[in-house]
Amino acid sequence: MKDEIKYDVILIGGSYAGLSAAMALGRSLRKVLIIDSGLPCNRQTPHSHNFITLDGEKPANITTKAKDQVLHYNTVSFYEGIAVKGEKKENCFSILTDKSDVFYAKKIIFATGIKDVFPAVKGFSDCWGISVVHCPYCHGYEIRDKKTAILAQGEKAFHLASLVNNLTQDITLITSDSHLFTNEQLQKLENHTIRVIDKKIIEVIHEKGYVSQLVFNDGSRENFEAVYAAIPFQQHCTIPVELGCAITETGHLKVDAFQKTTVSGIYACGDTSSLIRSVANAVATGNICGAMVNMELIKEEF
Repeated sequence: MKDEIKYDVILIGGSYAGLSAAMALGRSLRKVLIIDSGLPCNRQTPHSHNFITLDGEKPANITTKAKDQVLHYNTVSFYEGIAVKGEKKENCFSILTDKSDVFYAKKIIFATGIKDVFPAVKGFSDCWGISVVHCPYCHGYEIRDKKTAILAQGEKAFHLASLVNNLTQDITLITSDSHLFTNEQLQKLENHTIRVIDKKIIEVIHEKGYVSQLVFNDGSRENFEAVYAAIPFQQHCTIPVELGCAITETGHLKVDAFQKTTVSGIYACGDTSSLIRSVANAVATGNICGAMVNMELIKEEF
């Protein structure tokens, strides 16, 4: 089996977090294999923001440049495909891909991200990441001062409203469960002239992803220029859980301060293990993850 261990680390997911981890490992001369499908979750987003030196850049351009730089380190290899199964062996891990290739490594890093679960609302997915967004820090400045809707429930809706209130004075909170708000929360929303509409949306009217109207289940409609939405998600890759990695209450892979999961030898970084969903955080956690994996290898070898 030892002869089959070609890599120090197999890194599943080659977007911001994965490439950041790969760079840290490549610079330590670790043999790394990146497995990636080439379909990042933000591929529909026209511009990336709140990441210094690359503010406003196209996400694909950031990834392309990062990949070119990472593959400059000749101990790092890239494999286009999807990891479909993982196994913990006696002294390593094996990863099976959708092309029936099997690779072996001492350590595994999951940077596979999360998959958004879109509501059954016509036009919603076409606007996601363009004018229907999840994060004020990533998109709020660009849609400031616009007539804005917030689609969320309960505490998430109230939290989003508080964040967005600094960016626009025309906010409508659309919820199907207004009874989930406390009297104190409702009073605060009223004090900030934030309307609360208790209706369900059935369609987002848009032009090439830019919202113009929301259509409600009672047949009414209203003009909006921007929408924030708190929607559920699921792990993009099921292998970590199949290998025994614990999941947090929020649905993320559970990691410690060093990006270690609850299974020895398995690490995770980026959106798959963090509430903070941004390019900057993905790069940061990836860099930490790569360094910590290298340190674990050093402890085993030195």
